[in-house]
Amino acid sequence: MRLSKALFLASTALLFAAAPAAAQQKSVKIGFVSTFSGPAASIGDDMRNAFELALDHVGRKMGGLPVEVIYEDDTLKPEVGKQKSEKLVESDKVDFVAGFIWSNVLYASYKPVVDAKTFLIVSNAGETRIAGENCSPFIFSTSWTNDQNPIAVADYMNQKGVKSVYLIGPNYAAGKENLGGFKSEFKGKILGEDYTTWPSQLDFAAELAKAKDSKAEAVYMFYPGAAGVQFLNQYAQAGLKGSIPLYTTFSIDSLSLPRQKDAALGVISALQWGADLPNDANKKFVGDFKTKFGTEPSFYAAQTYDAAMLINSAVAGVKGNLSDKAATQKALEKADFNSVRGDFKFGSNHFPTQSFYMQEVVKVGDAYTQKTIATAEKDVPNPHASKCSMK
Repeated sequence: MRLSKALFLASTALLFAAAPAAAQQKSVKIGFVSTFSGPAASIGDDMRNAFELALDHVGRKMGGLPVEVIYEDDTLKPEVGKQKSEKLVESDKVDFVAGFIWSNVLYASYKPVVDAKTFLIVSNAGETRIAGENCSPFIFSTSWTNDQNPIAVADYMNQKGVKSVYLIGPNYAAGKENLGGFKSEFKGKILGEDYTTWPSQLDFAAELAKAKDSKAEAVYMFYPGAAGVQFLNQYAQAGLKGSIPLYTTFSIDSLSLPRQKDAALGVISALQWGADLPNDANKKFVGDFKTKFGTEPSFYAAQTYDAAMLINSAVAGVKGNLSDKAATQKALEKADFNSVRGDFKFGSNHFPTQSFYMQEVVKVGDAYTQKTIATAEKDVPNPHASKCSMK
């Protein structure tokens, strides 16, 4: 009995000695909010596919720790996005929240994340206030603000000598910011602008008729998702294709082109990334994405892949010690990863300083894709950094 008691005490001592080390073992928990149902589900799925591919590329571990991702569907509703974000930080206790397609969903959702001192990595939504007066040490973006890409389009049209334009876009925050960015830079005349009901309106006959009657030299429009498909097809059906050049942002991508097809040929847009950018990280990303999923990745996917790699760089930078928030923030700010867009660095508001490229839709064999034809802007900082309190 003395021997048994001694063995028991020894075993108990070993158990408690091992407890602190065991307690330190954990996974990296990431909440991912996007739209996984309804017409916009294809965008959310593309983002999820890119995030999963990035995890494959890092061996499904970050900083030596296994990764757990909790995907949540915002159903394209701000109130649902907020509820899901609250769940992720309060119940699931995630280390990071990532994703977000829509600006209105992001703006409704960001505060619970920031209040919980959880890092928010935005991989698409370009809400300008998040980059400006509502910036935070806990918010980082791997995309842009809603006005940046249209500013690049306006710069390109100015270079081409376009003197007049008609504007059409959706009547919600991102639509107004997008068209507002274009107007801030375009040097010609704005002959008219229409804002349509979002996301329900998919018939643009009245707006296209007004654009045609305006005699504008060009039309600039912004419609993501299903509305972009409908607009391109109706533009061609209305007889405007070939007579009035069409410029856009975020309305054409690898998800929409199979449905837009010839209607999109020749349409020019601006993005900070292209599938044909020649850096090694992008070649691997595009090649492996095609192999795994059978399609070319969209810009949504590219930005999300970068978001995953940014998180990985930060976890590795703090050697898995995510309880050190200050060190994690500094590791995120370093952006020590190979971006699919080439050089990547953050400005003081945690939005990228980056280049913007003009892309034209072309047909290669039976496939439709976007070809980079020019650099509209080189290494430009986010325009809202001056409104951000972080310096």
